[in-house]
Amino acid sequence: MFDSQMIVDGLMWYFAFLFSTVCHEAAHAWVALRGGDKTAYHGGQVSLDPLPHVRREPFGMILMPWLSFFLNGGQFMMGWASAPYDPYWARQYPKRAAWMSLAGPLANFSLAIISGLAIRFGLSLGVLQASERVLTNSGDAVLQLLSIMFYLNIVLGTFNLLPLPPLDGFTAIGIFLPESMAARLEEFRQTAGMFQIVGLIVAWQVAGYFIGPVYAFASAVILGR
Repeated sequence: MFDSQMIVDGLMWYFAFLFSTVCHEAAHAWVALRGGDKTAYHGGQVSLDPLPHVRREPFGMILMPWLSFFLNGGQFMMGWASAPYDPYWARQYPKRAAWMSLAGPLANFSLAIISGLAIRFGLSLGVLQASERVLTNSGDAVLQLLSIMFYLNIVLGTFNLLPLPPLDGFTAIGIFLPESMAARLEEFRQTAGMFQIVGLIVAWQVAGYFIGPVYAFASAVILGR
């Protein structure tokens, strides 16, 4: 049963999801551009304008978020987006491709830190008013939105950093490898095929073991809770 509060919560979740996902993909695209790959730039992805990202992945950016929100009883929203890149460039410059991959999760963690600090200082200064369920459903709309931003970006950053193909964390391993090994890792990722499907399935199964502790740690350090 949908009520007006659920719709309001959904709009907050969708704003947080849209902004966070666009920042994630724009970070990928910007680092790729800095590394010499203009593919995403020509596609309009080096931008915080959501339209190029939505046009590229309309199902993952519009339909899936709302479908997941209502199926989860208004407790969570998920979806996806993507930024194009030149696979030949990635094989030629695997280290640059690794940094490109890492940029997305780093953008999410940056948003989580900003949101968390805004919550902490807003509460301490009395600008924000907390209810008993401060990080899940607050009477203060600004606090509720910041809380969603904090939690969602912890989830997005942690999930995408899992070192499994096709997630960003798998390619990001190349940062710590010699150039030749990073090139082989990128070549494997591009030809992984079924391994990418298996990787996603495994990631969904194990993500909770990592997201919970990361969220608890971030809450303790950033929110002081």
